[in-house]
Amino acid sequence: MKWFRNILGRVYAVYGIIIFVVTMLIMIFPIWLISFLPDPKKTAVFLNLARFWMGFYLPMVFCPVKRKGLHHFKKGQNYVVVVNHNSLLDVPVTSPGVPGPNKTLAKKEFAKIPLFGILYKIGSVLVDRNDEKSRKDSLEHMKAVLDMGMHMLLFPEGTRNRTEYPLKSFYNGAFILAIETQKPIMVGIVFNTRKILTPGKFFYAIPHAIQFHFLPPIETTGLTLEDLPALKEKIFVMMWDYYDQHAAQLA
Repeated sequence: MKWFRNILGRVYAVYGIIIFVVTMLIMIFPIWLISFLPDPKKTAVFLNLARFWMGFYLPMVFCPVKRKGLHHFKKGQNYVVVVNHNSLLDVPVTSPGVPGPNKTLAKKEFAKIPLFGILYKIGSVLVDRNDEKSRKDSLEHMKAVLDMGMHMLLFPEGTRNRTEYPLKSFYNGAFILAIETQKPIMVGIVFNTRKILTPGKFFYAIPHAIQFHFLPPIETTGLTLEDLPALKEKIFVMMWDYYDQHAAQLA
């Protein structure tokens, strides 16, 4: 029955895209209006709209999100939030799923996409990964986001994990940012988005419930860049172990 599953997966993908486009066209005007506000209010209002949007869209495509560990976020404290990255679906799950205003890091090219680019201009720090100056400037922009009291949401694997393992190796950026700003790191782990959008399969999706878990934050007070390798390794092992222990039961 593999052929039947392939047909269903493509029919579902069409359904998911249609619902996304229709709901985006409804949401795009209010999002465009709030794009004229200053930050951090602009991002806060945008994310409230995004939470309403995704709170409708994801259940409509049979991919409800359940969050766990929200109590780890302390009132008045913002974080560098690091999350695993398995799918294109991770961004609409994680940005609205992190409580409070937050921005993520995104490729500058995304901002050029008609309509869709507005979302990235508001909700992201944009970077040209092929430009060294842009990469350096992005660090300062992320520090400014934290200075405004927002969270900075980052995928330390850099790109989507298409391997058979829970995680790919981490880049340094998220940990440099946390150390230099002395902000605690909030660890988030997303489950099952890879099951919805299977790597290597074009125009194919299968609905599945999603879990988004937060672990106790890691303090960086007093750490220096000399501590970066140990900090990165500590969080990598923490995320790997948690994913390994829970993935099967949440499948």
